[in-house]
Parts: sequence; C-alpha cells; structure tokens
Amino acid sequence: MEPSSEPSPPVTTATFPAAGEGHESHPSTTSSSLFPLFPLAASTSSASTAESQWLSNPSFSFDASSLNVPSTTTSSLPTPLSPSSDDDAPPAPAPAKYELVPSETDSDEERGSRRKERGRRKRRREKDRYDGASESRKAGVRAWAGSETKPVKDYYVDAKGDHDNLAFGSLYRMDVARYRSQSMLEARGLNRSMFFNRRFGSSHIDLDSDLDGLDNKVRAGGRYYSAKNAVSERNKGTKHLKLSKGDTSAMLAEDFVPLDAQSLPVKRTTAEQELEESWEDEILRRTREFNKMSREHPNDEKVWLAFAQFQDKVASTQPQKAARLQTTERKISILEKAVELNPDNEELLLCLLKSYGERDSTENLLGKWEQVLTKHPDSCKLWKQYLLLCQGEFSRFKVSEIRKSYVYAVQALSAACTKLCRQVNENMDPKSPSSSLAQLELGLVDIFVNLCRFEWQTGHRELATGLFQAQMEFSLFSPPLYLTTSSKQRLFEHFWNSGGARIGEDGALGWSAWLAKDEESRQNLVAQENSQEIETGGWSGWFDPSVGNTDTNESVEPSTDGNDAEDLDAEDTPAQDDVESLLKKLGIDVDAESNSEVKDAETWNRWATMELSRDNEQWLPLHEKSGIGSLDSGDAPSGEDNNQLSRVILFEDVAEFLFSLSSEEARFSLICQFIDFYGGKISRWTSTNSSSWLDRILSLEMISDDILEDLSAVSDIVNKNQDSYSCKLESLLGSMHDLSQRPGLVKFLRNAILLLLDVFPRNHVLEEAILVTTEMYTAQENSSSTANTSRALAKNLLKKDRQDFLLCGIYGRTEAMHGNIEQARKIFDMALLSTEATAEDLRKKVPILYLWYAEMEITVSTSRNNSDSMHRAIYILSCLGSNVKYAPFIGPISRPQVLRARQGFKEQIRSLRSAFASGGIKEESVALICSASLFESMTSGYSSGLEVIEDMLCSDSSHNSEFEDLWVYYIKLLQKNLNQLSLSRVWPSISQGMHKYPYNPKSYSAMLILSYLYSVSNNLRLTLDKCSQRDPSIITLLFALSFEWHKAGSDNRIHSLFERALADDKLQKSVLLWRCYLAYEAEKACNASAARRVFFRAIHACPWSKRLWLDGFLKLSSVLTLKELSDLQEVMRDKELNIRTDIYEILLQDETDT
Repeated sequence: MEPSSEPSPPVTTATFPAAGEGHESHPSTTSSSLFPLFPLAASTSSASTAESQWLSNPSFSFDASSLNVPSTTTSSLPTPLSPSSDDDAPPAPAPAKYELVPSETDSDEERGSRRKERGRRKRRREKDRYDGASESRKAGVRAWAGSETKPVKDYYVDAKGDHDNLAFGSLYRMDVARYRSQSMLEARGLNRSMFFNRRFGSSHIDLDSDLDGLDNKVRAGGRYYSAKNAVSERNKGTKHLKLSKGDTSAMLAEDFVPLDAQSLPVKRTTAEQELEESWEDEILRRTREFNKMSREHPNDEKVWLAFAQFQDKVASTQPQKAARLQTTERKISILEKAVELNPDNEELLLCLLKSYGERDSTENLLGKWEQVLTKHPDSCKLWKQYLLLCQGEFSRFKVSEIRKSYVYAVQALSAACTKLCRQVNENMDPKSPSSSLAQLELGLVDIFVNLCRFEWQTGHRELATGLFQAQMEFSLFSPPLYLTTSSKQRLFEHFWNSGGARIGEDGALGWSAWLAKDEESRQNLVAQENSQEIETGGWSGWFDPSVGNTDTNESVEPSTDGNDAEDLDAEDTPAQDDVESLLKKLGIDVDAESNSEVKDAETWNRWATMELSRDNEQWLPLHEKSGIGSLDSGDAPSGEDNNQLSRVILFEDVAEFLFSLSSEEARFSLICQFIDFYGGKISRWTSTNSSSWLDRILSLEMISDDILEDLSAVSDIVNKNQDSYSCKLESLLGSMHDLSQRPGLVKFLRNAILLLLDVFPRNHVLEEAILVTTEMYTAQENSSSTANTSRALAKNLLKKDRQDFLLCGIYGRTEAMHGNIEQARKIFDMALLSTEATAEDLRKKVPILYLWYAEMEITVSTSRNNSDSMHRAIYILSCLGSNVKYAPFIGPISRPQVLRARQGFKEQIRSLRSAFASGGIKEESVALICSASLFESMTSGYSSGLEVIEDMLCSDSSHNSEFEDLWVYYIKLLQKNLNQLSLSRVWPSISQGMHKYPYNPKSYSAMLILSYLYSVSNNLRLTLDKCSQRDPSIITLLFALSFEWHKAGSDNRIHSLFERALADDKLQKSVLLWRCYLAYEAEKACNASAARRVFFRAIHACPWSKRLWLDGFLKLSSVLTLKELSDLQEVMRDKELNIRTDIYEILLQDETDT
C-alpha cells in the first residue's frame, strides 16, 4: 500500500499499545510504504507485490473516508510531507560523533574522566529521549494499556491517527508485541545470563530499552522483575491478593461478548470473597484458626499435627537462626500441650520427640526418649523409632550398646504381653484375631526379627542364626507343661547346652520331642542301672580318681576371678612362644609386624573379597561340646580354634531375648519371616501396609527376589533395545540370596520347614514353601530328578493326611509346572471328588482349589494354543458358580449352564458383601471373587471380568492382606490384557490401588507399564514424584530408577531422585538406598570424588552395615589412600563389627606366593 501523491489524510489505524523491546528508528523514504515491516527496495513495482502478510488484517486497511468525521478532527491532522518542501522536510539525522582512540600513553585519570563524560552524555540523551516520547507520543492517545482509567468501550475506531506512523514510517514497534523462540539451553541459563551478565550489555532482555514505552509511574516503580519489586515481594508485610478457585460457570456478563442474550450466566451471590493479606496477616489468621480448633477439638491429633506443621512452614521463611529457634520452641510448646491432653497418642509423641531433636543435643534427646519409654513401655512403635535412632548415631554407635537397647525393648514388651495375657485368662474374655494381645505380640516379633537383621548385617551371623533357632524352639516347640518363665528357661538351658540338634540341623526333633526322648532314655538308663545293682550288688571295686576329676574340670566354667586369670595367662605363655617360633619358621619377623604396612590398594580389595566370602560361608553356629557344625566340617576350618570359639553361641548369648507367644498370628509371622530371612520362596504373609513389611524393605541391603521380579518386568518394556536394568543393578549390588555361595543353607531351610509343618498342619503356604525349597535343594545338588524329589515328598506328606486337598492342589500345580498335564488333571480331579467327604471347615476352602485348577488350564491354553483347555477352565468354574457336585470334564458347557453359573456367582458374592463391609474377608472369599472374575473374562470379555473385582475394591474400607491379594489378582488380569483396554478404563482403579497400597511393588509395576504405553515420560515422572512425596519409600525410588537408568541425559534426574529420597529421615537409614547411590556414582557415572563423598555420608548414616563398609574397600580402593583404608578398618573394629579376616593373612599369602 503506497501513499498517494496528492495531499490527503493518512490511512486511519487502530493503535494497539503494547510493551516492546529496544528502540530502532528507520528513516522514512519516498518509496516506503506507510506500514512497512522492513524497508522496501527502490523499485515501486516490487514494493506493490511485497505487501506484508501481517497487514492483511481489516483493521490496517480500513478506509477512513467511510467515516463521518467532523472537520475539526480532520484539520488537526498534520499535513502530508512533500518531497519539494524543504521547510517541512524531516530533520536530517545528527552527524555522528567519533571519539578519538586513546593513546597508550594516556594516564588512568584521563581514561576515567572520559568514561564519566560518556556516561553523562548517555544519561542526557536518554533523558531527552524520554521527554520527547512523553511529549510527542502520549498526547494523542486516548488510552494506554495498563492505565488506571478504563475506557467506556473495550475497543473503538481511531479516526485521528497516530503521529508515529509518519515519524517512523510504520507502526511504532513498541506498540506491537514481539516474540522470539528460545531453546531449552538458553532457558536453563536465562536467570544467570539476564542478571549476572546485564552489566556487560549481553543480556537477553535489554531493560533500559523498554522505558520509552512506559508511563512515568511504571518507569519510576520498575518492572515486576526489578530488584525493587523483588525486595518488596520478600517483605512479609506486603499484601497479596489471593483469588479463590472459582467456577467457570460463574463468569459475569460484562466479562465477554455473548452470542445469545439468553445464554448469559447469572452472577452468583455466594461466590467466595477475594482475600488480600500479607504473610504476617496469614500467620495471625491461621494461628487464630488453629487455636480455635484445638480448643474445640482437643483430642483430634490431626489438628495438633497440622498446627505443628504450620510452624515448620513459618520457620522455612525465616533466614535468621534465632528466629527459627524461637519458632521451634513455639512448636515444642504446642506439642507438649497436645501430649498433655492426649498422653497415649503415639503420633503426637513421635512428633514431639522429633522436635526435641531439632533443638536439643544427642544426650538430652536420648534422655527424653528414655523418659517417654518409661511411661509407655508397651509401645512397639516408640521402641522401633528409638532403636533406629540409636543405630544411626555414629559417634555413639557400638554393637554391644545397641544390643543392650534391644534387650530392654524385648524384655519390656515381653513383660507387657505376659501381663495382658494374664488379664485375658483371668477375665476369660475371648479375643478376636485383631485383639490388642495379638497386635502387641506381632510388634514384639517384628522387633526380634529386626534384632536378627542387625546382628546379621554387623557380621555376627552365627548369633543371628542362633537367636532364630533359640526363639523358635522356645516359643513353638515348648513342652506342654505349665511352667513359670524362670523354670521354662532353666529347662531350655538344659536342652541348649546338651549339644542336641536344633531346628534346621540334621536330626532335629524340636525341644518338646527332644525332652520327651531324653526323659525316656534317662528312665531306661536308670532302670538299667537299677537292674545291674540288683544283679551284682556289694562292693564295686576300686576306681581311678583322675578320671572323675578330669570330667569335673571339663564341666566347670572358667572363673572370672583375677588369680585364675593370671594362672590362665601363665599357662598360655608357652603356646604364645610356640606361635612366635612358628611365625619365625615361616619367615615372618614378629617384632617387625607392627611396622609392616600394606603397600598396595589391591591388598585391601582382596581382603574385602575374602571377608565377604567368609561371611557367606560362616553363618551357622557351632555347638559347644562337639566343636563342629551340624552340616559340614568345612564350616569350621581346622587349626582356627579362636575362630571356632567365636562361632559358638552360648545360652547366655540368647537367654535375654527369649519370650513366649500365645497368638497364632504372631507364631505364624515368626515362621514366615524366618523363611524370608534366609531366602526361602514363600507367599506374601502380610499386608504391604503393615509394620512388618515396612521394616523389611527399610532394612534391605540388596534387592529382594520379589521386588527384582517386578523391576525386571518394567525394565523389559521400558528398555527393550538395551541391557536389562535389573541385571545391571543386580551386578552392581550383588544377589540378595545367592544360595550357591552359602553351603548348606537350602538344606537348613528344608529341614526347618519340614519340622514347622508339625506346628501348622494343613497350611498350604508352608506346604508350597517346602516343595519349592526341596526342588531348590535338589537342583543345587546337581540332580536332574527335581520333579521326582518333589513328587516323593508330596506323596509322603499326603500319606500322613489324605484329607488335605489343598496339598493335592499344590502337588498338581507342581506336576503341571514340570509339563505333566495329564497327571496334574488326575490329581485335581481326585481332590475335587474327595471334598464331599471332608469336614465342614475344610470344604470352605474348596474355591481355592477350583481357582488353582482353572488357572492351570488357562496357562496350558495360552502356552499351547489349545481350545480344549479353555473349555475345561470354563467348565471347572461353572461347577463352582452353580454350586453343583464336581464331575470330570466331558465337553463344553451349554449357554444355559453359563447363565446359571453367572447367576450363582452373583448370589454368592452378594452374600459376602456384609463380610466385606466389616473387614472380615477370608482367603476363600477372595478365591471365589477371583473365580467369578475369571469366569466373566472368558465368557463376556475382559472388561466384564475386571468390573467384578472393581465393584468389590470400591467397597473396601480396610487395608488387610486379603483385600490386597484381591488387588494383586486384579493387577495380574490387567497386565495380561493391556492391549485390549484403554487408559481411561483402568487408570482410576490403578490410582486407587496406588493410594491404598503404596508399598506394593505390583502397584508400581502396573502403573509404570500402563503409563509407559499410554502416556508421555514427563507425566510418568510427575506421577512418581507425587507418589514419593506422599509415601516416600525405597520401592518408589527403585521403580523410578528403573525408568531412568538407561535413558540418555538422565544423570541430573537420577541425582535428584537420590537426594530427595535421602532428605527423608527414615530413608536416610536405608542401606540399600546408599548402596545404590554409591554403585551409581562409582561404576555408572564414574565420578570418583562424588562416590567418595557418598561413601562417607553412607557410613555416617548407617554405621551398622558391614556390607556398606566393604563396598568402600571394593569400589573405592583406587580412590581412597592406604592410610584411609587402614583407618577405616580400625573404625570398623572400634564399632565392634565382626571382622573374620586379618590383613596379615593376605600379606602372608602374598609372601607365600612369592
């Protein structure tokens, strides 16, 4: 669009005030357009074809002649410029001024004066520019953006025109918003480059160039990102306008232009008012609210905890240490008042003690803990936190001191259990399975298992095994005699010191059976002696006194008297001389031993490797009398008498930790945790929300097999074209239960579970565990007849109890796993046909057998693509749903039979809803629901099958183990049919399960697989971050790492995951977390300095983990100096970690090899 040669008013435009960036003026030429985006070429013909596309908007081509504009308005426009008018010609640009380049001989004063002069001229030019802009540009503008006065109309036609169109030859660029794309690399360094480099004139945003587009008020106050406003924002007295989250349907009529007058929403009168308050006003307001709520609801712990949490928020905004300490004092006073009103609330007590830790020293904090535990000796939760606190104090840590603390905890809780059990027996009050006595005993078992884990991780593995053996014999195999606690312990001491086989060892009978056998043998011996006396009679002849004295001396324990100690030292002197002479014969100078030092870091690496090897080999305690292990003589190397003596566990070592158990739940929990402790394959025995499971995952040193299985499933999908994450991480951390490195462990487990079946007969969890362990033992012996061994064991067990049809089901599943499908079908058919003759309590478990049989047939159908197996599965489940007597499969069922079975399932599930509402669901009820879901999936589709379980999960009000089994089965069905389901169909159920069971690996596995297939990576990361903030655990971290491990450019993300996890107080005590972090820095990131820092942080947080200390020797031997490695071993000895190998053994081997 070219300007006309005739004098005419310029084309009218609508001005759009906007902030721009910088100031550039293009000189106007006769050939330029009125609105050129860029200067045009000299040719007018090319200019007509190069019209800017952004000017195609009708507002830029509006014809002003169509408006009835008064003459006064028109006369106010400036006359158009003419090329021949010299007077009205635009002023020529001022000639450029050039500064002389200073010579090298100029002095510093002259250069400084020139810089000051240039600064004054620059400020003078800017002032003239601002004044000119305010005089020339703002005079004719009706309203600018951001002005306080709102115009009558939201838009209008500007018939007056803009002077700047002629001044600049186009729209003034400060009135048009401009944007530029910015890369991610520039965005990351934006703040640094904008604020740090602005003095060099190279910032992304030139702050001074915008000022000519701002009015005086904004220019004086500065932009929102200026330093002045930043200081104002940090001022606690600054009031902020807080807008409540409004409804989109509550928009006002004047906020938009409606299409239809009838569609105008009505203004609501109940809308929340806008709140304008400063941070100080918010503190006062919320403090008043909390004070009011705490007075009205003094027994509500959530109010008090929220009040204390608000004090943490206040302290986070206080930079001064004194102010933060004052806020902590206020928080402590609030919690002390809460504890005074609620003295038995454990959550408030824990929060108060944690607040004491922020203020008090370690000595004072432990003193307050002891005072609280004295008042609440029966609180398992308080004892666990106290023991964890003691373990994590590096400066005070010693194994013997922590062991004493466990003694106090076990004895206090045992006394509380005994007292409560006596009250129950006196009142004759039958208790439910979830009674207070059962819960207290479950907590006592958890603390005892934590003690065994502690001894195992500190290197005292024989003591850990001895504690398990003693406790299981004492509480599970006690003789049926009414004995006091002291009498029972004296009787058990006789058994322990007798040298008889204990649980897990060959020939073990159990304490009760051993006592009966010992009594029988004693009576036979007495009867035999009496008969000999009757036959012989009279004088028996002379005897040798030395024989009796020798026997007596052997049975007498060494005295602790000082004289005896001196005699013993005198007797040991020749032996010491013999050792010295032996070392001299080997070429080792005894006097020079103290001066010998390790010359190579590889020596410390070999020492750590040998130490790990001996830990794996020496885990079973030796007997005091025999001096050899019950498994193999190889466990006790010949010639190492001191080592053998340290591996003997005396009765005094275990006597203080013995207690009795009366509830079946606590006894079964002890058995399951014992099997899991030694790497046995056992079904999940408790809910993942229970304290037992949380203690287990927090105490892990390596990834357990059940978690590793789910991690592998995720890694196979996420990293299809790369190495498996699970294998990589397992190679970095080592296998948790590498049974090949622990000789005799599988046999030990097999013997123990066989003996435990006498305590819990007809328990299919233990029966399945013994069959799996037997197969592992047979495979470890390099035998090819694993199926024959498990088959023979199952038959032997069935001979003892032929009505145990669940054992038949386990036997049938084992045969199917080995490929004997026909044999498995015969076993299942026989078991189902024999259920009618069993007792009523056994017939209730029939749904479990039906479910196992149907799952076996579905597995066969999937693996062999056999439709006959699918028809068999439908027939088996239809028998359960129709509640008819089972008969062997003949052929596919008809449609009416399917409808009859479906209706039967609905009626049976309807009868279970009352039990679901009360939380009294049992295992057979879960099997019935899973069977109905499986039946619907095969007859009506997978979506219908999922709906059956979803309806029951919605009615779940508790988080017990049976409900979680139902959730896990739902996950299993979901993973089989992911390709046939949509994200919106299953995501609500997945989210609900994640909230209910946040520590279940199956939940994270399903969520990760589903999100990876149907969502983007950033959404998945956000979901994982929310889960870790809501329920921090090592499970969440492992699955987040499994997603990020092999992705390029995820190093910062992985570091962030580790550091955020370590910010949690509980996760800071996780050995597995520290080992993962150390392995990542040392072997994947290959950052030696970072690995060194992580290692020292790790041993400071978890000083009890011997494996963590040895990781430093194995992974950082090339980073740490020889002096540091030597000092680390000395610190390990000071902390009383069990070290089995002396460094001089390695040096001796080197000298022998050379």
